[in-house]
This record gives sequence, C-alpha cells and structure tokens, in this order.
Amino acid sequence: MDCVKLGNSGLDVSRICLGCMSFGKAEGWVHNPWALDEEESRAIIKRALELGVNFFDTANVYARGVSEEILGRALKDFAHRDEVVVATKVRGRMREGPNGEGLSRKAILSEIDKSLKRLGMDYVDLYIVHRWDYHTPIEETMEALNDVVRAGKARYIGASAMWAWQFQKALYVAEKRGWTRFVSMQNHYNLIYREEEREMMPLCIAEGIASTPYSPLASGRLARDWSETTMRHETDPIAKQKYDAAAAADRLVIDRLAEVSEQRGVPRAQIALAWLLHKKPVAAPVVGATKLAHIETAVAATSIQLTPEEIAFMEEPYAPHAIVGHS
Repeated sequence: MDCVKLGNSGLDVSRICLGCMSFGKAEGWVHNPWALDEEESRAIIKRALELGVNFFDTANVYARGVSEEILGRALKDFAHRDEVVVATKVRGRMREGPNGEGLSRKAILSEIDKSLKRLGMDYVDLYIVHRWDYHTPIEETMEALNDVVRAGKARYIGASAMWAWQFQKALYVAEKRGWTRFVSMQNHYNLIYREEEREMMPLCIAEGIASTPYSPLASGRLARDWSETTMRHETDPIAKQKYDAAAAADRLVIDRLAEVSEQRGVPRAQIALAWLLHKKPVAAPVVGATKLAHIETAVAATSIQLTPEEIAFMEEPYAPHAIVGHS
C-alpha cells in the first residue's frame, strides 16, 4: 500500500488507518454489544499488517484501556515497533473524581504514562487530544503536550473534533511559544457528513495539517443497503445520535453511492472510502473493523480512482447537517 506524509511532518503513514475502538470489552463501555474479544481483534490487526497498513489508532477510553492493551500485545507479536505508527488519545474520563478527565497538565502527564504502560511501548508516534477541554486553558494543554514530546513519550501530536477557531487558537499558542504544533486533525467527515468542508478542511490545507477522518463509513451506513441492519446499527447510541436525525436527507446520497457502486461492481464501502481519499487534505481515514473483510475492503479502496463526474453525482443531493462531534 502507498504511504503519504502526515501533513507537513516527515512521518509516513499508510493511506488506511485501522481504528481500534471495536477492540476489547469492559464493564460500562458503551460499545460492548458489538466489540470484539482479544482473539478476534488480533486476527484483524495481523491481517491489516499483511495488507500494508502501518497506521493504528486507539484511545485510553476505548474499553477503558483494554483496546490499548490488545493493540500493544498484537503489534509486539506481529510487527517491528519502528515499522508501525501508533496513535492514542487523551481527554475522556478514565476514573471518577477530580482530575479523572480533561487536558490539564496533571491529566496529560498521568495518562500518557498509563497509555504507554498498557501499550507496552516507550513512546507513541501520535498523541491526540480527544476533543476540546473547556475547563483548561489551552496554554496549559499545549505546554504539557510539548513536554510529552520533549520527554520522548510521543513523536508528534494531533487533535480531534473541535471548532476551527479552537484549533486555530491552539496552533497560534504553540507557534507563539515555540511549542510542538499539531500535525493532524481527526475530524468527523464522510459522504453524508461534510460540514467540515466549511472551515476545518480549508484551515488544515492552509496550515499543512493532515486530516484523518473518523467515522468514514458513517458507522456502516455507507457500507450497506438502506434496509439492512446490524447489531451496531441497533445498539450503538453514539451512531444513532450522529445520523438518525438526518436519515431522510442522507438516504438520497446513499442511493447515489449505491448506483456508483453497482456501476463499478465493487462494494459501497470502497466507493465511500475512495471518495474520502480524493479529498484534500485527507491522509488516511480511520477505518474500524469487526471482520477481516472490513479491512480487506478498506485497503482495496486505495486503488480506486473516481471520476470528477462520479464525485459530483454523489455529492449533489447533500443537505446541511447539525454539527455533531465537537463537544
């Protein structure tokens, strides 16, 4: 698989990133009904490596840290550490009580060590702030992240879903103080949710920052027929929050996607991912997988070249959506 630079950095990443949110089970973890156990997770990680995927994304909150543990053990067994790019995140609540969540200096410096212990690694390649923290000054957050990088515990830093003005403020603070800048933005972006095209994507292009979109298949809605359902579709409350309200408008886009998919003779997921891969500054969509076929289909999408006419045809019915994911 081809690799690309992650934004203006020198880091080479595969054009598909394997998202690890579905790996691991934990009491109270919202995704438990469809999450995979370790054996199933390891099989997918191994297959991703065989297909040329070198980019893996997890978070401390995924299955309360179990996802990090599973990923770390699998990569130790199946890959050389220097050949893979590992991203994890910090922000969400990891324990009850004060200082159990957020982007304070205390939280960041504590959580990076805990993530590294679970991963069984000396460093992560990309440390991502998992949303904005409205209760901590951005100066405190950026200085702590800079210290994490200077300590050798992370090679680069990234951010996830937030308002463009917030991201610009963080970039400004880092530049003003001479601190480490973000190299990536993991934002909510797919064929039926394109609100990021208004401000965030142009900002990333102007600043040389890579986009690594999450939910690239809209929690499966872009991968199957409208009438089909899955356990995740029935039980995932976050997916319902993101997409149920705009279902009628989204169906028009999904029908266009299905038409292009049928004409091409390839799965819908491949067309939806190929559409993303044609968009600047997308480097690598973060693709979740609960079956081997999911990662195989995703990798196959990197070889599809859509025509301008096909892209315009699928985009034309799009209707504006309420913002989802920034808080």
